[in-house]
Amino acid sequence: MPEIHINLAEQRLLLRGGEKPFSAVISSGAAGIGFTPGSGCTPTGRFRVYSRHGIGAPLLTVFRARIPIGIYSNQAGDCILSRILCLDGLDAENANTRARYIYIHGTNDVEHLGTPVSAGCIRLAPEDMVQLFELAPTGTPVFIS
Repeated sequence: MPEIHINLAEQRLLLRGGEKPFSAVISSGAAGIGFTPGSGCTPTGRFRVYSRHGIGAPLLTVFRARIPIGIYSNQAGDCILSRILCLDGLDAENANTRARYIYIHGTNDVEHLGTPVSAGCIRLAPEDMVQLFELAPTGTPVFIS
């Protein structure tokens, strides 16, 4: 099974052990590393992909509450685009990850990829998110450090 490895210091995601190599620049939490609900921090440790949302959706589909609501057309703010991989924390300190709605998802804010500016999620360019989604089934291990 493939594994997703996210290096917060490098703002990079790697997929290892999959059918083909995959690497992407990410954006993590602007508030740094942490586990507190509402903190805007990205949790670290061991996770798994709990659920996947957006199968077959157009590239720039906008999601709210994991439901597609339309196609992106320069809306203001940080949009969740393309696909969503919901994370489930497997360590005691990150066990609240699913309740915090921490995702790996596409973003419209591609100019800030490589910089921690998210509200805690791991954000990728929409094209990268679609590619990762195809390579990471439910249950895929995720390691954030």
